Amino acid sequence: MNFAQVFDPLFRVPFANGLLLALVLPLLGAYVRLRSEWLAALGLAQVTAAGGVTAILLGIHPLAGALGAAVIAAGVKGRTERSGNDIYAVFLFFGWSAALLGAANSTRGEELSHALLEGQLYFTTWANLGAALGLVAVVAAAGPWLSKRLLLEHFFPENLAANGQSPWRLHLAFDLLVALSVALATQSIGVMATFCLVFFPPWVAFRIASSWKRALVHCAGISVTAYLVAFVLAILLDQPFGPVLVGTLVVGGLVRLPFHKRR
Repeated sequence: MNFAQVFDPLFRVPFANGLLLALVLPLLGAYVRLRSEWLAALGLAQVTAAGGVTAILLGIHPLAGALGAAVIAAGVKGRTERSGNDIYAVFLFFGWSAALLGAANSTRGEELSHALLEGQLYFTTWANLGAALGLVAVVAAAGPWLSKRLLLEHFFPENLAANGQSPWRLHLAFDLLVALSVALATQSIGVMATFCLVFFPPWVAFRIASSWKRALVHCAGISVTAYLVAFVLAILLDQPFGPVLVGTLVVGGLVRLPFHKRR
């Protein structure tokens, strides 16, 4: 392939869809890491993948099944009223089992397995892009409210109780936002690429940033830069996008670490 094909109109919608996800997921990932819930993306990705497979078996759109599974998972997590990775490990095991069993009992089993692992960004449509735009709008509107309260809860954990507020509503709102984000991303770029976007940029940013705002900037910068490089490389080299994105994120992040010293 030649470089001109990167700008083919065929790739415009997938490019915009992936770019929006690459911007939003690491920002949410920073708050996930703040709450020591870094396994959230992988656990939720597996659950939403299972929801997508189940939807196909039932003859409905996989995105509807993924979003439905995300809502149920967020509701279960929100009602636990605790942070940590334990519940996400349970989601991971259950989702992995259900997704693979569903794929194995489908006439499209091999296709579904590849889609779950590698994603199908190049086949995403205006519906996926519309959902990603809606996600960006929700994060922009609710993000400042959630950010203030999540940071306050983290640094002053007794504040909510002192003001007579129950934390479960805050947790449910955030968990639901993360779950829906992961559901949309899993359908577009696959399970592992989604997990990497949520986990890896914040992991690097927390080691090189001198403040919370700088950490968020680093999260977005690392992710978007890796996405742009991976998108071009995947097309030019005719490779599946998900593995290329993960490799680019990891290599780029590890190369960047030695050149920054956290103050």
